[in-house]
Amino acid sequence: MTFTFHNPPTAPPPAAAYSNLAEIDLGASRLLVLAGQVALDHDGLLVGGDDMRAQTRQVFDAIGALLADRGATFAHVVNIRTYLADMARLREYGEVRAAYLDGALPTSTTVEVSRLFRPGALLEVDITAVVPGTA
Repeated sequence: MTFTFHNPPTAPPPAAAYSNLAEIDLGASRLLVLAGQVALDHDGLLVGGDDMRAQTRQVFDAIGALLADRGATFAHVVNIRTYLADMARLREYGEVRAAYLDGALPTSTTVEVSRLFRPGALLEVDITAVVPGTA
């Protein structure tokens, strides 16, 4: 088993000293483990203000870019973990998330946290995906 770390230029860069994506070669498939994504742009600025839908779109656009870099799509996602700063906004998040998953129902955990690492961030999402073959 081998693994590599990636920070593709198509997605916002990591906010600190870590990689955005780990790729683990399992032989017949690859496991992609994405670091938690918050609504940051390529300059590290928070996108969307207090708009949960805008922040969620930014997060899922970043996730989509990371997946695409490794030849994957949201159809390959097997698990999503979501950290919300306010569980009362779950419906707003869920409506946007559903549009990206297009009917797929991966395993999921959603929790409310007292705060995230970036002031003003309303959510953080990390995913795991399984992709057939090698990139």
